[in-house]
Order: sequence, then C-alpha cells, then structure tokens
Amino acid sequence: MKKVYVSMSGDIIHHGHIRVIEKAREYGEVTIGLLTDKAITEYKRLPHLRFEQRRQVLENVRGVSQVLPQQDWDDSIMVRELKPDYVVHGDDWKQAPMDIFRNRVLEALSEWGGELVEVPYTRDISSSDIVKNISGTGITPTMRLQSLKRLIAAKDIVRVIESHNGLSGLIAENASVERDGKIVCFDGMWSSSLTDSTSRGKPDIEAVDVTSRLVTINDIFEVTTKPMIYDGDTGGKLEHFPFTVRTLERVGISAVIVEDKTGLKKNSLLGNEVSQKQDSIEGFCTKIQAGLKARINPEFMIVTRIESLILDAGMDDAIARAEAYIGAGADAVMIHSRHKNPAEVYEFCARFHRLSKTVPLIVVPTSYDEVYEHELIDHGINVCIYANHMLRSAYPAMWDVAHKILKHGRACEVREQCLSIKDILKLVPGTI
Repeated sequence: MKKVYVSMSGDIIHHGHIRVIEKAREYGEVTIGLLTDKAITEYKRLPHLRFEQRRQVLENVRGVSQVLPQQDWDDSIMVRELKPDYVVHGDDWKQAPMDIFRNRVLEALSEWGGELVEVPYTRDISSSDIVKNISGTGITPTMRLQSLKRLIAAKDIVRVIESHNGLSGLIAENASVERDGKIVCFDGMWSSSLTDSTSRGKPDIEAVDVTSRLVTINDIFEVTTKPMIYDGDTGGKLEHFPFTVRTLERVGISAVIVEDKTGLKKNSLLGNEVSQKQDSIEGFCTKIQAGLKARINPEFMIVTRIESLILDAGMDDAIARAEAYIGAGADAVMIHSRHKNPAEVYEFCARFHRLSKTVPLIVVPTSYDEVYEHELIDHGINVCIYANHMLRSAYPAMWDVAHKILKHGRACEVREQCLSIKDILKLVPGTI
C-alpha cells in the first residue's frame, strides 16, 4: 500500500479531523504524526490532554495504522524521514505565517515525487474556538496544578508574570504577540507577596497572611486557567509550613517558592542594607522535607529560593545550598541576585549544571532586566518570572492621572491615557 502521512495536534478531535483522516485512507496506509507538547507550545498553548492520552485516542480511530511523535511543528522534518507517497493536510495553512511550513513540505515531497493532498478547511468548527470555550468555563484545581510541570518539560523557558488581582490575571491569561513567526504569550502567573501587600497598602513583611492572599488568588482563578506560582516568603514557622502547602495544593496552585531566610521578612533587593538572616542548611532542609511530607499530589512543586548572593554569602555557599536542597527533595531551585548584570547568576548556572543531580532552575530578572530570554535559555534556565512589573507599571499611570485631574480641575487632559468606557466594558467577558 501507498504510505500516507497526516500531522495533527489531536488535543480535541472533531469531525474536521475525521474528514482529513478519511481522505487520507483513500490514498493508502495512514500514519499520524502527533505533535508533542513541546512542538505545540512553540506556537500554541499547552494542550489540555497529555501526549500519551492524545496518542491513545488517535490509535483507536478507524483507519489509522500507527501514531508517531512529531517533535517539531515543521512537518517537513518527519516527511523527509518517512518519505511518504502522500501528505494529507487541511488547506488552512496556505496563508501566512503557516504557509512557510506548507512550502517546506512541498519541497521535501518533490525530492522523491510525493504528492500533497489538501482537504478543504471545515468552516463550521475550530479547535482553537473549542479550546477558548473550554477555557471560558474554567479549569479544575488539579488540572491547573499539574500544568506547570508539563510546561517546564515541554518548553525551552516558561514565562511567568506577576498578577495581583483579577484584571491583571486576565492580562496574563490573554496577552500575546507574534515574534519571529511564533505566537508568544505568558505561560503562568506569579502571586507576589510584595505586590499583593502593596496593592492593599500594607508593608511587605508577611503582614498579609495566607488566608487573605487566597482571597486575591480566588479572584484571579475565577477568570483564568493558567498555572500559578506562589511567593511563600520564608514559609513561616516550620510547624506552619505543612498547612500552607496543603492549602495551596487544595486550591490548585502549582508551586510554592520559599526563601532560605528566618525572622521578619525583608525584601531581598534591599540586601545587607537591612538586617536579614539566612537559615542554616540543615534547618532549611528540614522545612523542605516537612513540606514534601505534607503534600498529597506529587505534581505540586516545592521550590527553594537561595539568598546567598543577595546577602553576599558567596558563590560556594550558594552552590552548597543548592546541592543540599536538591538532596532534601526540592523540586526546583530559584537563584536570586540584586546586581544589575547577570554575571553572578550565570556563574551559578554553570556550576549548578555540573552538580551530580539537578532540578529545574528559576530566575527573577528584576535588577538585571536587560537580559533576553534566549540568553537565559542558553544558560540552562527553565523558568523566568517577571515578578512585579504589572503593579509597578500601573501605579505611575494612576498617580499621573490623579495629579493631572487635580491640576486642571477636569478630566479632559487625561482622556488619552485612559481606556474608553466602551473598551472597559469589553475588557471583562460577560460585561456586555
């Protein structure tokens, strides 16, 4: 029989996909190239179903002979490897930016006389629209919780931004741009103790307790589906930390980051300008293990934040702590720095990746904000958190508007700085 190749993501199978497979069956034996999570997240959001779940569905579709993992969005790579007689695809890839991949497939097929068969796009249904509708109904706590580990496994870097209320959560959920031919968006949200307390007009000293912070998180979770990482500060007293872990896990938070300091919380970027004390390695390992023992779902991540560079304790201390914390069971490590260039972070990365055992590495480039994400990837960093930019950008705008209204005695002068009422009404789904 002739060999036929069909590429698809297979997250939500509908009659449009079945039409493509039925057309493929007319030409021969059908092989499905099923895009991996990594391939999909290069251009779209993480699929709802894991790769193995999607493969199991397609393997049981009538007429499919085999399902192979397609590791890249570019179909031509697998086409050259398998050399099928036919490639069957929907005709919706004729327009930019997807036409480049169509042209590559045509070029590959021409090398051995293969043929491209295109099936008219099914106009009355769209996987993207279905996903959008599903997202609109929300997500279960377990599904949200589990998605962070999947993203870390699938992506070169996971991009996370601070959200301190429902509106900023909606921005994190929906913001996207096209960059280098790919759709780029934020993968998750950061619940910052700094911005949560500041937005309430309170100091960043753990004055806002977990229960109060959950009010904000619930507001965000009601209108979003993406995973959240929780800023756990010091984690509090050893005896209290297990209860924090269980609470966060229950509501669907994916990870808690705890810093290896003791006493009254002070913002790390103040460094040694204020009194800050680092916990002993043994003491902090005990806290890690207490959290691990308390969690129920192994997908919930306990992340250790190393403050050695913040407190000028030295690189050797930072590496020793990383090795010890990984040995204690930490699911990931965050290295923090208050320097305006990333040199010491990069040095840490180089030494970290020479350890006998490693875990995902997280950074927060607040001080050294000139670094590009591709540079972080080159140094083996898995997660980048933009930790406070939403609130820091909102406050100057509100301050400026308030003062201009006072200065002019009317609001006309700030009209261009404000969204129109009509746009405000469109901002939140369900308002109109």
